[in-house]
Amino acid sequence: QVQLVESGGGLVQAGGSLRLSCAASGRTVSLYLMGWFRQAPGKEREFVAAISRSGGSTKYADSVKGRFAISRDSAKNTVYLQMNSLKPEDTAVYYCAADWTTSRVLPTTQSHDYDYWGQGTQVTVSS
Repeated sequence: QVQLVESGGGLVQAGGSLRLSCAASGRTVSLYLMGWFRQAPGKEREFVAAISRSGGSTKYADSVKGRFAISRDSAKNTVYLQMNSLKPEDTAVYYCAADWTTSRVLPTTQSHDYDYWGQGTQVTVSS
């Protein structure tokens, strides 16, 4: 099984940028489809971005398309979420997740498809 630890969150002004990292241990992250989700206070957890094992296929929520970019570095066993042009509505706890399902090739947007989760990192965007 894999352990996931997120980092890189913080407080940023609207229009600013942050890069979140998700460091994996226990198993190589290249075995997993990887995703980022977020949960704002009082709201359901929502999909943000996901990436295939090869990195060749990505998916994004409409709300972040064109502003966020997910990537992976197998050598560092890490997945990243580059967040640009941040808005106050991006404020949330961001979670990294890993999908172990070997029969699935393309990343999924459904949280119940992911088997392993990190503890989350807080992102706060001030207006």
